[in-house]
Amino acid sequence: MHDESRPERPRRTAAVIPAAGRGVRLGPGAPKALRTLGGTPMLIHAVRAMARSRAVSLVVVVAPADGAGEVKNLLDEHALPVGPPGGSWGRTDILVVPGGDTRQESVRAGLEALPEDVTDVLVHDAARPLVPVDTVDAVVEAVRAGAPAVVPALPLADTVKEVEPGRPGEPEPVVATPERARLRAVQTPQGFDRATLVRAHETVAVNGEGATDDAGMVEKLGVTVVVVPGHEEAFKVTRPLDLVLAEAVLARRRATDAY
Repeated sequence: MHDESRPERPRRTAAVIPAAGRGVRLGPGAPKALRTLGGTPMLIHAVRAMARSRAVSLVVVVAPADGAGEVKNLLDEHALPVGPPGGSWGRTDILVVPGGDTRQESVRAGLEALPEDVTDVLVHDAARPLVPVDTVDAVVEAVRAGAPAVVPALPLADTVKEVEPGRPGEPEPVVATPERARLRAVQTPQGFDRATLVRAHETVAVNGEGATDDAGMVEKLGVTVVVVPGHEEAFKVTRPLDLVLAEAVLARRRATDAY
């Protein structure tokens, strides 16, 4: 029975950024999250993107198991900027924890590091350094409005074909053409009621490289995931051409004093 005399638990939102991967598709060199964008590592951009939301009071960065010290030093060198009056950039706590061999293990490590009073969790790709604060806020607001799982997403511009996978470079037969109007390209941050995400990580077994989509794990619990509008600048920097585009977006923001 619900006791109306008890006050509702205050909502506190934390963001978890798994950044333990190497990002092989960007080629040899530093791990993807440590590649620079406008002279600043992408990871720093991603942390700042989360900290710009007034709702996010803690950012947990999940570093490579053997590189947590390096990541902590990096974060210390690139202090969060002081935000506008009434903003919270300078009051966002940052925590670095070592990750696992897969993204799923790293997200779980981030969840285990959260203080008990955190009620809502954002999971954000370090390789999406330019997500606008409005997108972050939209996800947070939807979770706080009662959605147990929320993802930002965009309609697809391209027609998508389902194929029977074959060997690399060989023709592959098409088996279906999904209706494009029903498809969305999912971005991050993905937002969750903490208890729901923890339950997904505790109960959903994923083989191989582990889950790359936390919302997909929640779906397997039978929990409804809802979509809010994403943003074209929240794209994932995966290949060298993406880095060129990201540099152009960042240069435009700086030219207009929007960053």
